[in-house]
Amino acid sequence: MLDAQVLVLNFNYEPLNITNARRAIGLVLLGKAETIECNGELVRAARFSLPLPSVVKLAYFVRRPMPELKLSRKSILARDHHTCQYCGRTDGPLTVDHVVPKHRGGDTDWANLVCCCTRCNSRKGHRLPQEAGMLLRHKPRRPRYVPYISLAKFMGAVQDEKWRQYLEPFVDPSLLWHE
Repeated sequence: MLDAQVLVLNFNYEPLNITNARRAIGLVLLGKAETIECNGELVRAARFSLPLPSVVKLAYFVRRPMPELKLSRKSILARDHHTCQYCGRTDGPLTVDHVVPKHRGGDTDWANLVCCCTRCNSRKGHRLPQEAGMLLRHKPRRPRYVPYISLAKFMGAVQDEKWRQYLEPFVDPSLLWHE
């Protein structure tokens, strides 16, 4: 119960972190945060009980430097919703593919990397998608919003119903494509 995840919002409601319930309860009891949403359970102690928080807002504004959006396998898979950008599969092993192969001058950057199933990756090989008779489902690009939490965690957190209303204003609309 105390390992449940809790969304931490800055004083201005910008998402800052995802922490465990134990840490969030500590912030609330010390007056450093207030509970915005509860998950329906109660935490009982000898002298008090309080609702288990799901979302907390800090009682003061925390200034943080703008985070750097890290290019990683996890963030590419999160950006592409763990969906092969050639065939649309979501099951099976996924990897990251260079749309323009490195040996043909392709860069390792947001605009050239896509999520790809191992079958399509083998089929494409060291060719361009057009040469292999394959089409990209979505053009790869760098996300506009840089969350303070990792992109992979942020994209996963948006799926939580209780957190969605706090995260949607910060979601890059191009990352919300659906089939």
